[in-house]
Amino acid sequence: MPFPSESPRLLDAGEAALVAEFGTTVDPAIHDRVLALDDALRAAPPEGLRETVPTYRSLMIHYDPLVLDRDDLADRVLALAAAPGAARAGAAVWTLPCCYDPACAEDIGAVAQATGLTVERVAALHAGAEYRVYMYGFAPGFAYLGGLPRELAVSRRATPRPPHPANALLIGGGLAAVGTFPMPTGWYVVGRTPERLYAPHQPDPFPVAVGDTLRFAAIDAATFADLERRAAAGELVAQRREAA
Repeated sequence: MPFPSESPRLLDAGEAALVAEFGTTVDPAIHDRVLALDDALRAAPPEGLRETVPTYRSLMIHYDPLVLDRDDLADRVLALAAAPGAARAGAAVWTLPCCYDPACAEDIGAVAQATGLTVERVAALHAGAEYRVYMYGFAPGFAYLGGLPRELAVSRRATPRPPHPANALLIGGGLAAVGTFPMPTGWYVVGRTPERLYAPHQPDPFPVAVGDTLRFAAIDAATFADLERRAAAGELVAQRREAA
């Protein structure tokens, strides 16, 4: 449950970082408060602020303790968190093409078996949902999402599977993710997008921002192969529009 107090709980993470926790659940309202504080600190950063890192329910604030006093930073954080939050500017809705063909969705059969659904229903549920990008972590561009339909809430694997393909769509533990780099995982691969959420050679290496909305549009294997070639050449193959 979210904390009963309107004020975030402040936790020290070593001598050079402060964490402001707003709750204990994956909740858009909690995440809105995290992003509002992040925006406020970025808009008027105190001297000595090094970096802010938003998560599902908290904001980690890295600072230079030789420049910025911890208690002064804490006072500013509490004041900003108590202030009315302005509407966030620049939020976007992205539609990413996604292939649910078995060659791209290596674990979709296992998910179907675990949930009692057909493979087609698993794909339809995943593609029909709307996801929020809550945070990046673990690897560059690895996007942690909320909004997975409850019917697809399977536990993570007891032991990791072999490395998943690049840009895999993953589910596990009631959450969803986009895995940019191949690596062993306890999540299930239910699809693959040709889009790159991490594009280091582009002006903006992370085109999708934390707080944006993701949707997935099902494509066949031939379309995936074509879009994969275009994305590899640097083309943005996802569709973007401003949130209403």
